[in-house]
Amino acid sequence: METRLTAAVLIVGGGPCGLMLANELGRRGVSAILVDEKPGTAFNPQANATQARSMEHYRRLGFADEIRREGLPADYPTDVAYFTRYTGYELARFALPSSSRAGELIKGMSGSWSAAELPHRVSQKYVEAVLRRHAERLPGIKLNYGHRLIGYAESDDGIVGEVECLDDGSRFQVRADFLVGADGPRSMVRQSLGIVYGGETGTQRDFMGGRMLAVYLRSPEFYASVPHAKAWMYNCFNGDRRAFMASVNGRDEFAFHTQLRPGEDENAITVNEAKAAFRRACGAPIACEVLSFLTWTAGHALVANGMQRGRVFLGGDAAHLFTPTGGLGYNTAIEDAVNLGWKLASVVKGASPAALLDSYEIERRPVALRNTDYARRFADSLGLFAPAPEIEDATDEGREARRIAGVYLEQHARAEFNIPGVTFGGRYDGSPVIVSDGGQPPPDAANVYIPSACPGGRTPHAWLEDGVSLYDLFGFEWTLLQFGEVMSAHASFAETIRAIGVDIKLVTLPRSLRDLYEADLALIRPDQIVAWRGSASQTGTIGRVLGRALGRGASEDARLASCR
Repeated sequence: METRLTAAVLIVGGGPCGLMLANELGRRGVSAILVDEKPGTAFNPQANATQARSMEHYRRLGFADEIRREGLPADYPTDVAYFTRYTGYELARFALPSSSRAGELIKGMSGSWSAAELPHRVSQKYVEAVLRRHAERLPGIKLNYGHRLIGYAESDDGIVGEVECLDDGSRFQVRADFLVGADGPRSMVRQSLGIVYGGETGTQRDFMGGRMLAVYLRSPEFYASVPHAKAWMYNCFNGDRRAFMASVNGRDEFAFHTQLRPGEDENAITVNEAKAAFRRACGAPIACEVLSFLTWTAGHALVANGMQRGRVFLGGDAAHLFTPTGGLGYNTAIEDAVNLGWKLASVVKGASPAALLDSYEIERRPVALRNTDYARRFADSLGLFAPAPEIEDATDEGREARRIAGVYLEQHARAEFNIPGVTFGGRYDGSPVIVSDGGQPPPDAANVYIPSACPGGRTPHAWLEDGVSLYDLFGFEWTLLQFGEVMSAHASFAETIRAIGVDIKLVTLPRSLRDLYEADLALIRPDQIVAWRGSASQTGTIGRVLGRALGRGASEDARLASCR
């Protein structure tokens, strides 16, 4: 008889989205079985930038510092630099802090960068390894790499998935309440639902549009051979070989990507040709060892036309596919997992009806459309700006071409790599589990973020007098912020919370912070989104508000009102 395993959630895909979801569920005591065809976490570097919002979520889970120690050395500069070739002329440089400086700098920043964490430049391979280690330690979480989902059946009672071990062909079944497809752009789960991508694909640009060659390489001689200060991101800008390259470990490993030129046959590329492409970008015969290489397509801005059907959900690349400018694909995937994780747990544990899960697509799909559009704009800005033919010439014309390119590329770097608005400004306006107060959210802009407690957006952050992040005071689940002793007049608050049956932490903050929230009270969701804000006179409505935010709807109003 075929073995049958049981879990609350079956996760297909062990990349950042699937692993983050396993951590979110496991931390809440919800069981999950994850399957992935790969033998383990990523070998290739893949995504190379963790945005500040993802770092705030890693902080919430308790391992942001561990991730910040991964990848580049603590004192390594994370500059974005542009060159004609890596040993040629430097055109522009956008200076960014090392990881050791980031932790101190953030405590003195405000306005657009009022946050608990700054971004971190780290290859996805390291992030996945940390996420895997923490997921494996959680009771009820089982990770099965080297396994694939070959089919599943959905019924009113749940999901039964058929899983195959790729080593020996053995099979087992998984009985779960829900299925999450985080299985990449060719998602078997998405295809099984008949859901297709919509949007823009096949865009051709001088760079970041068309077929690309990715080379993971080792070059111990690179830094000694390049007559420029170290950088995290090396961009090559000339008419012969456009490329970008991320430093992976700050010593000798790099992730090199170059646009294939007309006439280059990707099926005929060899290790020697991959080396040659790197050396052309260097402008010198710098020795290197190719660890792996593959081709991929830039020019996608795609979002699935649905992210859920019944008991089945999509996240990460299965739901949206980016051109990697801005590093938005992986970071959007992390927030998919965060949003879906607390909601699945709330339903599985009986705190919310299944209707809560309808808010996942309502909230996340508009953000995916927004973020893919931002990534497309960044790709256009870089890829449609072509180098002048004389840019490498040691002539007056060449110097002028380099000056013009430098001005443009510095402006572009600031537009693509200083993006607090993109990072923090995604909103869930119109969600059925957000209680609007009629306020207007700030305008959405890539490079400016205006902190706002208008329900539906990220909770405004502040550093408290003792150097503690406001976010570190939040409960892992729900948090009610009060500015002063607002709830002291609501004697039945504890009774109301007991009747609702959820974990909520009451946090008292100084009245001086009230102006940041423009309210006496603010209800914060498990994903650090403001669900509601109100005045001291509204303390008696907390039960109804929380019921709405949990997806219980108006039918609960009478029962919750009786608890006041």
